Amino acid sequence: MPLEAGLLEILACPACHGPLKEQDEELICTGQDCGLAYPVRDGIPVLLVDEARRPA
Repeated sequence: MPLEAGLLEILACPACHGPLKEQDEELICTGQDCGLAYPVRDGIPVLLVDEARRPA
């Protein structure tokens, strides 16, 4: 389920404050050195660094 259009404009990565992009069931940080992937569960972004997946 895609997030509301305006929601991605106001959300930012809690670790580096970079912008996020939606990809499958995750929000991926587009920050240059970050790249954390935050899960989206039941349409709700879980923006906790402890829950994020590290880049491969």
